[in-house]
Amino acid sequence: MPDLLFWLYLVNAILLINHEIDSAYWREWELFRLPGGITGFLLLHIPLLFVVLYGLVLVVRQSVYGLVFSLVLSLGGMFAFTIHMYFLKKGREEFDTPISKLILFATLLVSIAQVLVTIYRLTA
Repeated sequence: MPDLLFWLYLVNAILLINHEIDSAYWREWELFRLPGGITGFLLLHIPLLFVVLYGLVLVVRQSVYGLVFSLVLSLGGMFAFTIHMYFLKKGREEFDTPISKLILFATLLVSIAQVLVTIYRLTA
């Protein structure tokens, strides 16, 4: 089971990082009204990416904190899918390309699997 959680975390992290690359293309800071433009957006992602990657290290070490990071990452993936689908339904054009939607749907599926495995590991 630890190997499964590692792979789910890694795939989800890759999908979410890819989504963040897509977010820069779509100028997501404007969508969420974040200050600082691209500079603020990029600076925000330095600690964010550190946390995501450090969580993977903790999962590999089979630390209980790795399970917490895994839970947060999977919930973050579900949130990303939900908020962007909300914006799409409101008529926003950002993330309305096949690849953007594919990344978001894949993130949702992997996040659901990851949260289930993580909860199983937390309760075992």
